[in-house]
Amino acid sequence: MDCYSAAMLQVAPGIDIDEDELTERFVRASGAGGQNVNKVATAVELRFDVAASPSLPEAVRDRLLARRDRRMTGDGVIVIQAQRFRTQDRNRQDARERLAAFIAHGLHAPKPRVATRPTRGSKERRLQAKRGRSEIKRGRGNARDWD
Repeated sequence: MDCYSAAMLQVAPGIDIDEDELTERFVRASGAGGQNVNKVATAVELRFDVAASPSLPEAVRDRLLARRDRRMTGDGVIVIQAQRFRTQDRNRQDARERLAAFIAHGLHAPKPRVATRPTRGSKERRLQAKRGRSEIKRGRGNARDWD
């Protein structure tokens, strides 16, 4: 999925996020990387305000805000940190791809749950199992009862 472009981030057909809505910050990556890691800010922190974005349809915005995701702040801003790669450009592309995948997850409405009732057979099997467990426990009894 090539969602990396200069002017717009295409998430899905009909949903494009303007470049002005994305905030990027370049920081030094943690972890291994030799001398390069101490000199070059290759890690990317990408911020996107889901709550205030005019690019997202209302239903998609509500689904994304309702998601319990540790990357989402209390104000409805998603923060994605990318530092898997050694180059800033590749990390930037990775962050945008992950943002597109996050938003694409909100495109599909979950199937509503249809309430069902347990069958008569399942009720009988459950009660039979309870009776069996009760018999097992009653059989344990006190050792004094055997004498």
